Amino acid sequence: MTATQVWAQTDRAGDGRRRPPVRGVSPVLEVPFTEDGAVDVPGFRRVVDYVLGTGVSSVMFPGFASEFHKLSEAERAELTAVLLAETGPRPEVAAIVAVQDHATRLAVARARAVVEGGADAVNLLPPHFLAPSRRSLVAHVRAVLEAIAPTPVVLQYAPTETGTSLDGETLAAIAREHTNLALVKVESSPPGPLIAELAAGEPALPAVEGYAGVQLPDAFRRGAVGTQPGCSFTEIYVEIWRRFAEGDEAGGEELHRRLLPYISYWMLDTELIIAAEKLISVRRGLFASAYCREPGHRLDREEIRMIDRFLAEFADLLPTLT
Repeated sequence: MTATQVWAQTDRAGDGRRRPPVRGVSPVLEVPFTEDGAVDVPGFRRVVDYVLGTGVSSVMFPGFASEFHKLSEAERAELTAVLLAETGPRPEVAAIVAVQDHATRLAVARARAVVEGGADAVNLLPPHFLAPSRRSLVAHVRAVLEAIAPTPVVLQYAPTETGTSLDGETLAAIAREHTNLALVKVESSPPGPLIAELAAGEPALPAVEGYAGVQLPDAFRRGAVGTQPGCSFTEIYVEIWRRFAEGDEAGGEELHRRLLPYISYWMLDTELIIAAEKLISVRRGLFASAYCREPGHRLDREEIRMIDRFLAEFADLLPTLT
């Protein structure tokens, strides 16, 4: 039985909606490269194995943290196949495969292909090049939802990266006609107000927060059902979420306060946190090279020292990986 079939049988609401495909921490997988810039496929397989070993219930690929915009179609297909081969036999974990195509025709085709390939859910990033109209954005989203129904879709709202503007009522209107709009990934700054608006809408739409978890405590208090950060220090996010979910709000706040100086700096620029997370993974022994495809951020000496301070501070939660 697949993860999608498990959801179809559990937590079913009266309006035909099912439990969303993300609960708790759902890391976005990074892509390691060799020093000469080639995709490190064995390294990616280790990334998948490591993340699944932290006890998460879902993973997402490829996202901004995966440098999806720097992968060829062949590389993307190969890595997606690696991921689905690992998650396919595991009904307890969901593989959420992303669709970021700007042409609606291409987005529909890719969404169908990844579902046929075994994806449990689709993460949909709406088009944003050349500032498409609100009407065309909604039409794009509806076309993908209809093409792969009843497969769950996570709609990614990332206005900082894309400039796209969508409000709670627009999203609720889409959800009223497409019950497979299962979740919204809210990466506005701050995410809390939209998360609360979605939860209070008709129908109520669950949400996860992204953006490296900078606003995770507020998002949790406002009803977020999960968080979708990068993956190089998944254990910290799992522990923060565990504390909040078990009612230890003070403990969750305390651990998040320790993490916040690092993630708030790294999230000043998307390429910066990609570079930082890769070096963290190398320092932990997950793969060999912290190479990022150009154009990217090159860590300076103080940023490297910051990463080493981070690893020392959280050594109890971040064991060396072999």
